[in-house]
Amino acid sequence: MEFSIPLVSSLTEIEAIERSGVAVQAWNAAIGGTVYGAIRASAQRHGDAPALTYIDAADGPARTVSYRELLDNITAAARFFSELAGPGCGVAYILPSFVETHYVLWGAEACGFAVPLNPFLQPDEIVNLVRNSAADVLVFPKGEIPGIAERVAAIRANLPDVRLVAVGPGSAPDFAIDFNAVLADSTAHGCATWEPSGDSDAVVAYFHTGGTTGLPKLVAHSSRNQLAAALGAASLLGMRKDDRVTNGMPLFHVGGTIVSTLSVLLSGGHIIMLSAQGLRNPAMVTGIWKIVERFGITIFGAVPTALGALLNVPVDADISSIRYGLTGAAPCPFSVTKRFAEVTGVELHELLGMTETGGATAADAAGQRPTVGSVGYRLPFTRLRVRRQDAEQGLGDDCDPHEVGVLFVEGPHVSHGYRDPSQNAGVFIEGGLNTGDLAYFDDAGKLFIAGRAKDLIIRSGHNIDPGMIEQAMMMHPSVVLAAAVSLPDKYAGELPVVFVVAKPGVGINLEELDAFVKERIAERPAWPKAIHVLDQLPTTAVGKLFKPALRVKAAELLLRPALETIASTALRAVEVSAGGKRGLHVDVRLVAPDAEIEQAVKVHLEGYTFTWALHRE
Repeated sequence: MEFSIPLVSSLTEIEAIERSGVAVQAWNAAIGGTVYGAIRASAQRHGDAPALTYIDAADGPARTVSYRELLDNITAAARFFSELAGPGCGVAYILPSFVETHYVLWGAEACGFAVPLNPFLQPDEIVNLVRNSAADVLVFPKGEIPGIAERVAAIRANLPDVRLVAVGPGSAPDFAIDFNAVLADSTAHGCATWEPSGDSDAVVAYFHTGGTTGLPKLVAHSSRNQLAAALGAASLLGMRKDDRVTNGMPLFHVGGTIVSTLSVLLSGGHIIMLSAQGLRNPAMVTGIWKIVERFGITIFGAVPTALGALLNVPVDADISSIRYGLTGAAPCPFSVTKRFAEVTGVELHELLGMTETGGATAADAAGQRPTVGSVGYRLPFTRLRVRRQDAEQGLGDDCDPHEVGVLFVEGPHVSHGYRDPSQNAGVFIEGGLNTGDLAYFDDAGKLFIAGRAKDLIIRSGHNIDPGMIEQAMMMHPSVVLAAAVSLPDKYAGELPVVFVVAKPGVGINLEELDAFVKERIAERPAWPKAIHVLDQLPTTAVGKLFKPALRVKAAELLLRPALETIASTALRAVEVSAGGKRGLHVDVRLVAPDAEIEQAVKVHLEGYTFTWALHRE
């Protein structure tokens, strides 16, 4: 793929390249190939330049893989999987972020399709996803990693025809093939080039939707989807071959695999892999600034929750190499954006990525000052619309600037749909994607996310289906109704809380109910932070549950006690309202506050993602 990524910094520049016949032809050729072909082209251009460096400690040994070595091992993996399970086979994996995970992912895409899986999913969920994807192979890590043996055992018991492959240091168990040994043998004897099908629209991966949803959906990715997303993100983010980029995200997530990996590889950059556990590894957090200095990091990327932790680490190294910061996966609190600039001296840019859009949807261009709270411009050769909802909750005309509506996405990065076509209804419509996100444009065409039309709770970038929590609650004999909503949180962005109604004449023991529910919810992130008992739940005029009122109540229950402690008798009122341009808005009214109280109230409110205003009476 002989293609020079155009670097764009404004909507005007995006529109200009879309009007250029030469640019259009080059772009169509670039996304009309395969991901394997694109990586091969990068290897031909960059040869022995470093592609990946893996570290476990800030000052410990580093393992570096060149572009040439990366291609050789991806090719060896593709040949191995094809010989093991046949051309077009499906390869699922439950792996930490090893260097070999890249070989598995891109090798699987080259010979068939990959199915990246969150290792923290429950065993029955892993089994269902492997079965529903029709994967032929499961790749898992060697060694005593908590929970992995249980998940592999579930696959062996329920899907005995799935071939098992083990990755990592040490010996593979008797029932599995040793992936490392296969690669060592292949590369030692030389590896012929691999020729993929060449069909840019063939499915090369199934990524599941948020790891904490009740029933994860498998989203189909083609090479065209992934290349359009990766190249579009690289274009807006100004990625260059001399960039060194941190990647502490998991490689079962589109954030870790597409923007933080494929975009960099297509640009010829150098990815610094922050250990197998990523930024869940305390050594990566405490040593982050020494890592920046050691590798001359130029693009410093992390999700908002991780950034909050990193920015609390005192700077003990030269970090002047950083060009800009990059964040996504969840709304970034204003306080984190401000703090990032204070600590690093450079600015933080936000990106909007979705599994259903190949991993990237919009980005705040690196070539201009970021707009706080915005996820920036659409990718080149794509279209974003903010549409009004009609009375039947369908999508209608486009909104005016600053008018909140539902985000609709069109373009080559949009998936063809879910593995189960019955799940497409209402989502993949009119040749595009109904995201369910509430959004608006400013006058310059920058996009802002204002909330979600759907009621997902996003905790540290993980999507939590409230229905899963509600079902578990209503299994309890004392509960007749339950509604799970998001609670604002300074660290995680949102946490799940639940409002319940007891059956007539029955009391609820909250400790006992909490323990009951935790036994029935698959993952800890989805465990409710709090349970509140109400006499009735709010409803609309036609009797439908009205969750915006519950989100308001949850925020009030959180904020009022804290602000009463901070402001004491100076607090007149705390008024929370639904809607606005960040989903919730808070008005705090103070009576004759002194400067110290007023500052303390401001500091307390600044950590949240909702909008707020302070009024003095």
